[in-house]
Amino acid sequence: MRIGIISDTHGLLHPEATERLAGVHYIIHAGDIGRPEVISELRKIAPTMAIRGNIDRGEWAAEYPDTALVKLGGRSIYVLHNLKELDLDPAAAGIDVVVSGHSHRPKIETVRGVLYLNPGSAGPRRFTLPIALATLELAGDALRPCIHEVGKIPP
Repeated sequence: MRIGIISDTHGLLHPEATERLAGVHYIIHAGDIGRPEVISELRKIAPTMAIRGNIDRGEWAAEYPDTALVKLGGRSIYVLHNLKELDLDPAAAGIDVVVSGHSHRPKIETVRGVLYLNPGSAGPRRFTLPIALATLELAGDALRPCIHEVGKIPP
């Protein structure tokens, strides 16, 4: 199973991002959506789950939770916007993957057997940080995360 992971779109969904997500089985948006049309567009690609980020305000954002626990391919994936607000021990809770956004910095790290994945920001460029998203391949016992810079689509 291939999962697309995106965050911090801030109302902008680059065409290159939708190209990169083509063919995924599921999409997780880790907050700072910016406007509801972003999720509508992602749902045209694959079933999409999203959480609310710190910029997601107003009536449209009320339907999105602050955190979510998703079970996909036999794995538990905990999603929150700001990793600094993590208020549980993922390893003790049996969580396989923690997905976060907020920092705009792509990062893949494994701590105590838990994969921490921040896809970076897929929205407007901020400072010198890349515009990026991630994919996560669930294959048997393997977790294969990959960061993809938007605008660097292979031929």
